[in-house]
Amino acid sequence: MAGYLLGRVLRGLLSVLIVVAVVMVLIYSCLDRNLIFANDPVFTKQKSNAQEVYKMQQWEYYGYVDFVPYGDYLVQLGLAQSVYDQAVKLGDKPAQDSTVAADYIRRFTAQYEAEGYTVVRLTGKKKGNTANYLDGGEPRLYAYRDVPLILRLRDYLTGILRVDNIHAVKEDVGERGLTFTWFDPVYGGEKFSPAIMGNGTRHKYLLYFDDQFPFLHQNFLTISLGRSYSVNQGVDVFDTMTDKQGSRAMSMVTYPSGNREYSADDLHSAVHVAGSYAGGDAVIKRNFVDDYTGVTTRKTGFSKLGYSFVIGILSVALAYALAVPMGIFMARRKDRLADRLGTVYIVFIMAVPSLAYIFLFKALGGWAGLPTSFDMENPTRIMYVLPVISLALPSAANLMKWLRRYMIDQMHAEYVRFARGCGLREGLIFRAHVLKNAAIPMVHGIPAAVLGALVGAILTERVYVVPGAGNLLTGAINSYDNGVIVGVTLFYAVISVTSVILGDVLISAVDPRISFGRKGR
Repeated sequence: MAGYLLGRVLRGLLSVLIVVAVVMVLIYSCLDRNLIFANDPVFTKQKSNAQEVYKMQQWEYYGYVDFVPYGDYLVQLGLAQSVYDQAVKLGDKPAQDSTVAADYIRRFTAQYEAEGYTVVRLTGKKKGNTANYLDGGEPRLYAYRDVPLILRLRDYLTGILRVDNIHAVKEDVGERGLTFTWFDPVYGGEKFSPAIMGNGTRHKYLLYFDDQFPFLHQNFLTISLGRSYSVNQGVDVFDTMTDKQGSRAMSMVTYPSGNREYSADDLHSAVHVAGSYAGGDAVIKRNFVDDYTGVTTRKTGFSKLGYSFVIGILSVALAYALAVPMGIFMARRKDRLADRLGTVYIVFIMAVPSLAYIFLFKALGGWAGLPTSFDMENPTRIMYVLPVISLALPSAANLMKWLRRYMIDQMHAEYVRFARGCGLREGLIFRAHVLKNAAIPMVHGIPAAVLGALVGAILTERVYVVPGAGNLLTGAINSYDNGVIVGVTLFYAVISVTSVILGDVLISAVDPRISFGRKGR
């Protein structure tokens, strides 16, 4: 069993790797990279040269190119200030460059062209003393090189799991190390709440307790699925899926400075932002004492995965609760009225497009006075009713169809005839033999149904305006958010592989005839 599971896990990981690699090749080789700026208001407001530089800066940020401005090259050389001042004096034309600048430009060009970079010099009049820069500080001379896909794939896969440590922050933060406390400063040091805090780590809090399920949280190991460009600009895909939504959850917060006030700031999420304290506004300096100022806000609602999972798992439970007794009832009364009515319902669900019956359920629910859309500002449990029903009833029809078929097949098996010949009651035969064997093929799909709830339902979530994960992939495709597309694809692939493996384990536990520890003969 252990050997089989190890083999399945390894093959599953290989499958995930292949899927992600294929998606990245299709996206980053076949799609025009300029499409990521289609919905970028900053890009459209830029002028010609500034727009080109902004494009390069964003391409570097999202991993398309390696971008080297001429000014950064000079800084890396460690030039004296007087030499640097002469080296950045670029004219509108090369002939107008200072003698020192012309020499360093030749060096810059020779070095980076030898390394496979393309060197670009933008034309345009200089402004004031910004000889090397146009309006806004964009470099006039730079080199860039496309990042090979194999390196992008390597960097992406090796960056999925991030381990925080006291050397994660490169800037000077003073004495680096970890601190353990029994009384979390977030609660004013008055509440017994153990925590581990770091200095030099990316996260201020590495382990802590709070009042949110599962109550114990950690930031030692974090997941990164890639940055979003437009769906949730600059935010990691995993955070986009797992961060809570809705209105702010206010509570009394004790800031590192000792200042106490009602706020939605989640100090347990604090990350290091270089220079944020020294260059921050009065609010930051009033509340913080160092550069651990990057905090998120606490919200009252679920995350995208949370909403999708709650609706999905309730629909799965309802579907099985309806389908199992109805499938048994139809099988035991084959070709009678109950079986014919159930068959009509199954055919109806199969024949009518999904969008049509979802709108039908929504119309009937609205007529009955049920909420027909989600409201995160005023959430109620009743708003889950229609989405759950819209997902459960079609799933129930599919389960009824297969359970009925498997049971009818088992009812004509030789062991059932033998049991009847031995005088066993029909009810006992159905419960102890027919149902047990008929349910075996369906058991395999239970893990997929449960884990699939995390993926969300695209049509249902759109119709009922559910802020879940179902719309994430389609929204990313529509807005050319390639980072989200790759991240969500990886998430879907892992869910699919895990579902198959858990299904195999579950079916082996239910059916003693199936063993993964022995080879067939």
